[in-house]
This record gives sequence, C-alpha cells and structure tokens, in this order.
Amino acid sequence: MYKVAICDDEEKQRELVKSILITLSIKTNIEFEIELFGSGEQLVSYYERHENPFHILILDIEMGGINGIQTAKKIRGLNNLDEQIIFLTSYPKYMVESFDVMTFQYLIKPIAPSILEEKIIKLCQYFQALDKKFMVIKSAYEEVVIKYDDLISIEAAKSLTIKSKLHFITSNQTYESKGTISDYALALKDCNFLQIHRSIIINLLHVRKFASGVVLMSNGLELPIGRSKIKEVKDVYTKFMIMKVD
Repeated sequence: MYKVAICDDEEKQRELVKSILITLSIKTNIEFEIELFGSGEQLVSYYERHENPFHILILDIEMGGINGIQTAKKIRGLNNLDEQIIFLTSYPKYMVESFDVMTFQYLIKPIAPSILEEKIIKLCQYFQALDKKFMVIKSAYEEVVIKYDDLISIEAAKSLTIKSKLHFITSNQTYESKGTISDYALALKDCNFLQIHRSIIINLLHVRKFASGVVLMSNGLELPIGRSKIKEVKDVYTKFMIMKVD
C-alpha cells in the first residue's frame, strides 16, 4: 500500500485526482491510502507533527498561502527526502524552480487521467525496484510498507491470543504482525540488521552505544544482548562502523 497526499486548495481538483487514483487502484490492484489537504500549511503541519510520511505527494503549485513549491521546500527542509513529488499547475513558468525540490514529475492542468495514471504506475514500479530498501508487513487488517532505514528493531512479543507475535518498531510507531525472529534475522542479515537476542533484531544504523550487556538505540530504548552474543554483536558493529567510515 502506498501513502499518497493530495494537496490543492480547490476541493474539486482534490476529488478529481482522488477519483483517478481510485480508478487506477481498481484497474491495477495497486492499493493507495489517500489523504487530502486543502493548503500547503496543513501538509507541512502534518510533517511537523512527525506523522508517518507519504510515499507520493501530489501538489498544486498555485495555492493561497504558501504555494506548492514552498510547501515542498519546507517538507524537504524537515529532512524528508524520499517522497516522490508530482506538481500540478496551469503554468509552465514554475518548472525550473521545481527542480530544487527533486521533483519526479511536472504536469500541466487540465490533467488527463491517462497521463496521471501512467506517471503513478511508473512511480510504483520505481518503489518496487527499491524492494531491498522496503519491507511489507501485514498489520491488523492492512499491509504496511516500512523503509528499512526507518526500522529500529523487531521484537518478539508475548501474547496469549496471537502466536508468533512481533513488534516492528520505528521512531514514529510500533506495528504488530506475525512471524519468527529467526526468519527475519536470516532475511535481513545483509541489510544492516543483527539478531542480538533470541527475541530481538536491531538495525545497526540506529545503535548509539553499548553498555553492560545492553545496546542503546536511537529512540532511547535499551535492549538486552544475549550473553552468548555479546562478542558477536560487538565484532559485527565494529566492522559495520569501519565500513561506514570507508
């Protein structure tokens, strides 16, 4: 499922783009989670609250208040660099300026549904090509796409009702799913992840320090290292840091 933000100060345009995406979803089975924003300020405020980021931003350029390009600059300024941006506008004069915010596409209104569909499909193909950087888990009644770099740890959770319950922890949210730690440890071993305990996998990118048999993560959590794994964890992390410097 791909999270899409549609930002336009005209309700008719927001609903038009939304309907194109819904039609595309029906035709292709690509799932979208769509949120509508009536101004650039609303979308920037969403990011300032550290809500879950979007995969795709579809921004009108001419809006009351801050325009679409200013909105994109503010979002990029908050260190959100992975969102793919599609600008919609009635004027071609903003095209050069839009390059400053790493724009995926610049489309002139009125938008032909077939053109927007084509661009969205290309974006989805791009995300699929990056499958090594993303994982898809089933959480509750939906599929959630998590970027590897955003994942801090995977932890087995005790549950009387759910077998093999796992917590996938990011800086913004914890997702519940099912699976086994050993399977994920094997699948992620070449992606900067390491099993430090029979019930815990960590992302080495989020390690802050080791102390007395625990590891401190970027979100402040102290996670225990299995006694039999202390040397392995320190050795792997040392090699990871050396490679990172290189």
